[in-house]
Amino acid sequence: MLIELSIKHFAIIEELTIPFEKGLTVLTGETGAGKSIIIDAIGLLLGGRGSAEYVRYGEKRAEIEGLFIVEDDHPVMKKAEELGIDGRDSMFILRRDITSQGKSICRINGKLVTIAVLREIGQALVDIHGQHEHQSLLQSEQHLGMLDGFAHQELRQTQLEYQALYRRAMQLQKQVRSLSENEQEMAQKIDLFKYQLEEIEKADLKPNEDVELGEERHKLAHLERLFSLLENSYRSLYGEGSGLDFLSNTVSHLEEAATIDKELKDVQETVSNSYYLLEEAAFSLRDYLEKIEFDPNRLEYIESRLHDIQQLKRKYGSTVDEILEYAAKIEEELDSIIHKDDRLIKLQEQLQTIWNDLYVEAKALRSIRKEAALALTEAIHHELRSLYMEKTSFAVQIDPLESSKNTAVIQGEEMAFGPDGADAVEFYISTNPGEPMKPLAKIASGGEISRIMLALKSIFSDQQGITSVIFDEVDTGVSGRVAQAIAEKIHGISSGSQVLCITHLPQVAAMADTHLFIEKHETNQRVVTSVTPLTTDEQVEEIARMISGVEVTDLTKEHAKELLELARQHKRV
Repeated sequence: MLIELSIKHFAIIEELTIPFEKGLTVLTGETGAGKSIIIDAIGLLLGGRGSAEYVRYGEKRAEIEGLFIVEDDHPVMKKAEELGIDGRDSMFILRRDITSQGKSICRINGKLVTIAVLREIGQALVDIHGQHEHQSLLQSEQHLGMLDGFAHQELRQTQLEYQALYRRAMQLQKQVRSLSENEQEMAQKIDLFKYQLEEIEKADLKPNEDVELGEERHKLAHLERLFSLLENSYRSLYGEGSGLDFLSNTVSHLEEAATIDKELKDVQETVSNSYYLLEEAAFSLRDYLEKIEFDPNRLEYIESRLHDIQQLKRKYGSTVDEILEYAAKIEEELDSIIHKDDRLIKLQEQLQTIWNDLYVEAKALRSIRKEAALALTEAIHHELRSLYMEKTSFAVQIDPLESSKNTAVIQGEEMAFGPDGADAVEFYISTNPGEPMKPLAKIASGGEISRIMLALKSIFSDQQGITSVIFDEVDTGVSGRVAQAIAEKIHGISSGSQVLCITHLPQVAAMADTHLFIEKHETNQRVVTSVTPLTTDEQVEEIARMISGVEVTDLTKEHAKELLELARQHKRV
């Protein structure tokens, strides 16, 4: 849910921080006070289109920030993880700055993100529904997911099995298409791979050869210096008047001393051991010196070999091991191309088997969806009747997907497959008896749209996983008993999701769990907007104003109190 919203230098808002509570929060105020501006700010926070016009005159940037808290298992947590966003503590801080030049800077939990990412996370948290902005419920491509959400328990296992088969089918189909490329491309690949393999094989590379040759080249390049250093070291140890001569005398003297005083035995053994170790080291140096040969041809060969290896590195990899790995890879691919006909037949057989299995699962999904569609239709009709639209008809139309690249013929039937099945789902509605059913997106009447949207949201708000629903003057064009029904429906939705509602209906305002009053006034010859939570008495005054429109009288106050009492009774039921 939305915990807090901060707005700074946005349109007529100078600086505003609004805390929000659970349940139904109603925002009311005079026309032009800034109610819709607050919703506009939330819309931008969720990735809506922004421009420099939103920046308050004379300021460098507008700043909007919202704090959201969600459940640990909310779908947005997985989405955030996929996008590399830290969602620890199930908390999301969305921020958007818009500069006076029209540039946007977006952040989620302090991390810079694109507007697309901000929109993806934002729309998983909040659904804004206005008189002319119906979002997902009017988007036919969303209807399949809504129906599946409604049928979640019955559909889930079959859907998982279908999706696993579909992923496998896409992998096989990609391999089939790759092998089915035209002959000219295949011939060119064969020639190229054969040339590359021949070039690499001709070089007769050995694993790690470049590293070993590099080390040997370094040694040969400094061979004279190495010989000189080792020769001097050997002479110092074993030459005439060398260190070992002196140490040999020391060993003899200590051996005699140790016979006189046994406490010197440890010292004598340490010196003796050191002598024999140094003598062994001297012999090793002598052997090494005897093996050293000055061979300028060897150095020349190494230089040439490293040059050839470097030429191969430029083409096939940064190391000899990478070149050998590349050779193995293209050898395998070459074999696959040369024997592609056999491999293609096997892949096509595997793919056909998968298509057959997908066909069975897709049919099962369609059967479950048809049952769910009947149940959903009945539920929607129940909601519509409670909104005094008993003559409105609703239907879920399930059609086969149109032919696509993922189409197969199974048992004489052509079927197109998609990631979620072989079905296209769209909601249809008829608002008057005798009128044909039309797609939901083509409904024209504002009052009808509002009630239909409320009916749909009453059912789908839980399935969509939306934490906050915003209604922006969805009650326009209704009154009387319909207004009361809309008020009760909006409050009903707030039992499952936090609801923020801008309204002009006193019936809706009376249902509020929290009532915020928005007004504008002048400060230092500038218009600013303020938001004030209303007490019970102040709520009576505001609802009375909404009833009368002009003058608040004792009669309108009594009517306001009556509406509030009716609302309290409805909440207790």
